[in-house]
Amino acid sequence: MITPSRPRLSRRRFLAAVRNVVAGYALAGAGGYLYGSRIEAEWLTVRRLTLPIRSLPAAADGLRLVQLSDFHLRPVTEIDHIRRAVSLASSLQPDVIVLTGDYVTIQAEDIFELAPVLGGLNARLGVFTVLGNHDLWTNRRVVTQGLHEAGLPVLINQGLAVGGLYLAGLDDAWSGAPDLAQALAGCPAGMPAVLLAHEPDFVDEWSRDPRVAVQLSGHSHGGQVRLPGLGAVIVPPYGRKYDYGLYQVHHTRLYTNPGIGLAVPGVRVNCRPEVTEITLTQGA
Repeated sequence: MITPSRPRLSRRRFLAAVRNVVAGYALAGAGGYLYGSRIEAEWLTVRRLTLPIRSLPAAADGLRLVQLSDFHLRPVTEIDHIRRAVSLASSLQPDVIVLTGDYVTIQAEDIFELAPVLGGLNARLGVFTVLGNHDLWTNRRVVTQGLHEAGLPVLINQGLAVGGLYLAGLDDAWSGAPDLAQALAGCPAGMPAVLLAHEPDFVDEWSRDPRVAVQLSGHSHGGQVRLPGLGAVIVPPYGRKYDYGLYQVHHTRLYTNPGIGLAVPGVRVNCRPEVTEITLTQGA
């Protein structure tokens, strides 16, 4: 079992830092804020990746996964935006859809509005979820109940074979108790694993297990605002080292999804909300 070390930055201090950034955006002018909050924040994109995976079984060659993350229903993100993302994801007709956490922001009960919308996702082999830090900070039990009632499996230190690969999900690493050994306990010998883990930065530890071929994460929102040559303006703990995009860490390929919704500050600049389509192929 991997026990994450806790950063000195408390939740209260982190939110205070975010509020300072919001003030900075306000100083940048109403026009920039309008673009970031009303145009790019709702400008969905599809990013397509092809990942060659060593020892990928022939049955999984060409398997297509779609990842969505960080919905954050209210107070910034509204349900219609999420409905559009769900429709876009299903239109890709993937084999598997994975959701990598943070469904709500402040009120756990918002899951009962969100989960039926997510339950409309359509994938040939199923839709699978893990929880994020906000889901635990609000109420793990309520969020899990809402997902289950919508027919969405929640993988908490659990895994299963799907379409020729092993799909494993971890408990939230910031506020929960992730157990990689337990999640991979049922992984057949020689079968590569795709690991769903909300916070990306723990890949440095989890990639030490040779079974973890791919890690899919969210959490950072890509920073929401990315400046040319500088990258993200602000990112949360455990989403700082691998804040956006595709990385190679040891033998593991990590993808950090920038998310669908927003927490405060409610803007995006150079960081559109994203539906990620990942095609797995046999390779070195």
